[in-house]
Amino acid sequence: MNNNQHVYSKHLGQKSQYIDTYNEKLLVAIPRSAGRKEIGLIDEQIPFHGFDLWTAYELSWLNKKGKPQVAMAEFTVPATSQNLIESKSLKLYLNSLNQSHLDSSEVHQHISKDLSHIAEAEVKVTLFEGMKNYSKKIDEPDYISIDESDIEVNDYKFNADHLKNAVTEKSPFVTEHLMSNLLKSNCLVTLQPDWASVFIKYEGKKIDREKLLRYIISFRKHNEFHEQCVERIFLDIKKYCHPQKLTVFARYTRRGGLDINPFRSDYESTSAIGRLVRQ
Repeated sequence: MNNNQHVYSKHLGQKSQYIDTYNEKLLVAIPRSAGRKEIGLIDEQIPFHGFDLWTAYELSWLNKKGKPQVAMAEFTVPATSQNLIESKSLKLYLNSLNQSHLDSSEVHQHISKDLSHIAEAEVKVTLFEGMKNYSKKIDEPDYISIDESDIEVNDYKFNADHLKNAVTEKSPFVTEHLMSNLLKSNCLVTLQPDWASVFIKYEGKKIDREKLLRYIISFRKHNEFHEQCVERIFLDIKKYCHPQKLTVFARYTRRGGLDINPFRSDYESTSAIGRLVRQ
């Protein structure tokens, strides 16, 4: 077991009791510092800003008359928060609203307060009651896919050295929007597969797309949380490719009615990439 896994194994990988009345104590914090230390980051030296955008597809409660209400929700957790939120604990917490008699303003208030408390930062919460006003249609971003490279792969161990010499002195200076649907890693605790599409937007020396694809594929048996994977990708591209500007955004498929979409950038504050067909 990873030395830090005891911190966040309260629910992950454990048999859980599903409580259906409001209980904020179900939430579990994961210190960001634990994962960041493994990739050589300390708070004073974080070279990016960003957020983790969660989408909750399974949210329900009872109104004051006992009638079930349904909604979707988005939670935006700043990358500067002290803690991540354990994903299964969030699922259990949201399920605890199922038989709770609340009006929508109380639901919003509870979630905003509780997530901000556990993250130790202000978490923005947007509710889409009755599935209304959720205008995000399936997006097809105008990015260049690097997945078409006809490469032979026989090693799936994570290896940042795939990015060595991905740029050279002769590489032209470009602005590119690249993507891959082949990012797959595993949950650090349960080892369940995590599937994602990753978007890399940069300005700098042209990155060898085959080397970048090999690097992304090398995550295939790597065990790490979504947020840490994206931060690792950001740092490795910076280290080996030295772009002047860089954004890394990953949209993961959902598990337990939740998806997590980490965004990290050193020059922009948000992404125009919406929900994907796999989400």
